Amino acid sequence: MQFRQQALTKLQSAEDIDLPVRYARPQGWLALAVTMVVMAGAAVWAVTGAVSSTLEATGILTHGQGSYVLQSPIAGQVTSVLAREGSTLPAGAPLLKVRTDRGTTVVRTIAAGRLTALSASIGSVLNTGADVASVERVGHSGDPLVATLYVPADRAASVRAGASVDLSVQSVPTQTYGVLRGAVQAVGRTAQSSQQIGSYLGSEQLGAEFSKHGPPVAVQVRLHRSSATRSGYRWSSPEGPPFALGSMTLTSGTIHLADRHPIDWLLP
Repeated sequence: MQFRQQALTKLQSAEDIDLPVRYARPQGWLALAVTMVVMAGAAVWAVTGAVSSTLEATGILTHGQGSYVLQSPIAGQVTSVLAREGSTLPAGAPLLKVRTDRGTTVVRTIAAGRLTALSASIGSVLNTGADVASVERVGHSGDPLVATLYVPADRAASVRAGASVDLSVQSVPTQTYGVLRGAVQAVGRTAQSSQQIGSYLGSEQLGAEFSKHGPPVAVQVRLHRSSATRSGYRWSSPEGPPFALGSMTLTSGTIHLADRHPIDWLLP
């Protein structure tokens, strides 16, 4: 009780009332200043900052007009092959000679294009309606290539026209020549089935490959042109590969999505 009384008397004394009071040590002021700066920076970044995201997808280089599968209109045995894979043919060009019970008939192309696959050979026996060739529709030999990427349907809504795209081409070593530059030209409105993709590309195998994780949405990518490269397109390396690119070449793309604000709350 005695010590308590002495403590109360000391507290009530006015002798020390004019002495300065220290609220914080210098180290404390420094820590407070740093904390305030960090909080201010976080507040500004929350309002003006953005985070870039990307989307990976596989696809193929084509001339953008699709392909068709040529079917034999007759039954018989192939006696001659009149065109080579990779050649560009006009509409109605002779492709095969087929011997039938009524004589020899010529199977011709339906529309102009590039012969990408030929499944019939000399001696093959064809049934009516059998697939004999795949032809990529090409208006002119100098038509530019485009890339078609097949994006998962649940991610397609985040892709916008004009978004930049980096393409790794299967036939071009990325470590040596870099990636092909492009931009999103159009985004499909609906997901495509394996049959739809196969019909467009003229290949059931490609249709199955691009839809193995579910029906995707087709995203068309315009390739940036360049007169300074051998391929005629712009690459991340100065010159790109020393050869021209061919259609129906597989590719994988990185789509750079629009920047988004990572924080949507305000500091109190």
